[in-house]
Amino acid sequence: MTSVYRTRAHAIKAGASFAAILLSGGATFAQDASDSSLAIEEVVVTAQKRAQSTQDVPVSITAFDANFTKRVNIDDVKDLVKFAPGFAGDSKDSFIDYINIRGISTNDFGVGGDPSVGFFKNGLYQGRNGVVVTSMFDMERAEVLRGPQGFLFGRNAISGAVSLYTAKPNFDSASGYVEVGLGERGILETEAWTNIPMNDNFALRLAAYHSEEDGYSDNAAEIGDDNLVAHDKSAFRATAGLRGESWDATLMFEYENRDQSGSIYRAIEDDEVFAALEENIGRDISPRGSIRDVDNDAKLGNYDNGEIISLSAEINFDLGFATLTSLTGYKDHDYSYAEDFDGLNIGFNDYAQDQSGDYFEQELRLVSQADGPLSWYGGVSYYKENIDAFFRQRGDEDVMCAAYYYYSCSEVFAYYGWGEFTASPDGLLEANEVYGKYHGWGAYVDLTYAVSDKLEFGAGMRYSKDTKEFGNYILPVTSELGPFWAFGVYTEGFVEGKHSWDAFTPRFVARYRPNDDWMIYASATRGFKAGGFGSFAVEADDDDVGDGGLLALADATLNQFEPETVWSYEVGVKGDMLNRRIRMDVSAYHYQYKDLQLNYFDKGTRITNVGKVKSWGLEGTVQAIVNKNIDVFFAGSWNENEISGAESVEEGSTGNRLPGSPKFTLSGLASYHVEVGNGEMNASVDFRTQTKTYGGLGNIEAFANDGWSDVSARLSYESFNNWKVTAYIENIFNAAYFDGTSEAGGAFPAHGFGISRPTTVGVKLSYRFGE
Repeated sequence: MTSVYRTRAHAIKAGASFAAILLSGGATFAQDASDSSLAIEEVVVTAQKRAQSTQDVPVSITAFDANFTKRVNIDDVKDLVKFAPGFAGDSKDSFIDYINIRGISTNDFGVGGDPSVGFFKNGLYQGRNGVVVTSMFDMERAEVLRGPQGFLFGRNAISGAVSLYTAKPNFDSASGYVEVGLGERGILETEAWTNIPMNDNFALRLAAYHSEEDGYSDNAAEIGDDNLVAHDKSAFRATAGLRGESWDATLMFEYENRDQSGSIYRAIEDDEVFAALEENIGRDISPRGSIRDVDNDAKLGNYDNGEIISLSAEINFDLGFATLTSLTGYKDHDYSYAEDFDGLNIGFNDYAQDQSGDYFEQELRLVSQADGPLSWYGGVSYYKENIDAFFRQRGDEDVMCAAYYYYSCSEVFAYYGWGEFTASPDGLLEANEVYGKYHGWGAYVDLTYAVSDKLEFGAGMRYSKDTKEFGNYILPVTSELGPFWAFGVYTEGFVEGKHSWDAFTPRFVARYRPNDDWMIYASATRGFKAGGFGSFAVEADDDDVGDGGLLALADATLNQFEPETVWSYEVGVKGDMLNRRIRMDVSAYHYQYKDLQLNYFDKGTRITNVGKVKSWGLEGTVQAIVNKNIDVFFAGSWNENEISGAESVEEGSTGNRLPGSPKFTLSGLASYHVEVGNGEMNASVDFRTQTKTYGGLGNIEAFANDGWSDVSARLSYESFNNWKVTAYIENIFNAAYFDGTSEAGGAFPAHGFGISRPTTVGVKLSYRFGE
């Protein structure tokens, strides 16, 4: 048997009967099994700090190479949701608070906490809402890792991680690529890159990307406003590769500018909250138009604009016994966003934020090289972040009075003897400024010992410490209603605080190889996410609030929340069959969360720690080459979760599912390819389907987001002379569904947000040279 310390060999000993059960056309499959030219290519990842096949990594990971992401037209990081099992919550904006892995999402749209799902590019942390979302172009691969990831990156990622790797310069030959795409609604997509070896030790790679679309949602409240869910984004990257006798370095500069619509919302009608609001307002407020239209006034606007600059440096030193790697990253961003949150044309609640910040990180790690039963890696990391944000929430004054007092503001003032009411030209505009100064460091070590060629055990420990200094200044309002809705108070200046959180988090792994083609593993991992501060509330006793809502600084504290933790247990099996014609990856997991960070509304949107979450799940992927013309890929997941101890946030929630988490997901791709003339014709169908999700912890059926299926088809011809033309039709059946929904609360109606893109037809033409 091949030594476990070297590259794995593939000597398939499986029969064809399983293929007959798994796939149609099994007879043909078995007849072709001896054709060794048909084999699934390895996808090499660095999930454990060294290059390994995904089949050798004892982690739940789904990896997509550049060919796959181009094939299914994935060009934005959140689009990976479509094909990764256990991954859900895509939305068409620059927020990741709705993204979830195995049901766990961030549940905080402010800037005082940390994301539950970590996003990384070339090993470096990408940050938070407004800066984290990035276009995918000139890629090497993308990875989705499920479960706590405290040992693989410089920052903790408690529910999972998305890791992108851009193409690096090569020193062998000059090459390049150019692609142009056109489609309905003014779709224009362009991508180009070139690789230029300067000499044996220096190479440069330049890449650029642009995408634009006119949008597909009309606003019934404003004639001519028919370009919502539009985008116009451009990006550029320059990467330099250098190498010496015992070292190499990759230096990168990247710039991206994103101008697009903010999320669009459509109110969901019901017999209680919606009907009561309609009665109090005194007119019909039912949203007009179709499900893909909106009916809102958006008095703060509708936009989602970001400008991001990134710098990074990776330097590797070959020390003989180990590789020393230095990772350095810096990111600067400016971001602005606005939406009509209530989804109505009555000016109930509009939301906007302006944000800027910078982020620096440094990681040093050492990875063993020597052959032998013991392998190890360890590292230390440090980060520093500065963030400033200005939030605004606006409502029409008479709408607020009608919703909560059932009469106009003038009638309310007269009834209580408050004098004559004078309307503000700005309406009820409540705003606050926040700043954050964060830093932290971590250290980790991971040891793996091979007892034999078949069995090995691993153990690791990470220490993390995060320190946050935060300030929240709730500004006075011009409306005579005072800080009526969003905060309930305003402050004399910045309410400030500082706190640190730390934790030791272990991981234990066992891996067994019954033969060269199968691997079975089991793991237990402790996850940790630091505490933080809520961006939309402060803490105070009602007795301390003065006239008009003024809260003296001496009487106020920040809305502080504590860390959340998880124990995650997992077993999995990975293997190849029929001379690598079939590849499988199946895992089962159970996790127990404690002190989940959850937001709720009570004189501001507050964040608190609540009870427990328990979950069980099953995930898997299957790839197969049916014959020389047909290949398929399927990914599926089942997730059962329930929350307890959250009654203070949502009465009656014990035993309910987490919002936004589908019970079942299934996605896949089937492709037929055949040589035609001087090239290859490829026809493929890909799809994503998922069951319903709930809009809140109440699990109210009336506000659930129904399950949906989205199917696309593509037809391409690739010439052996390096040019390619592709025609596509996405969302063939014009499925209309929301990214998610919310439940009604108090006088505020439920709504759906992020309507699906309609049937879209387009074509792409590309040319490659030098490869």
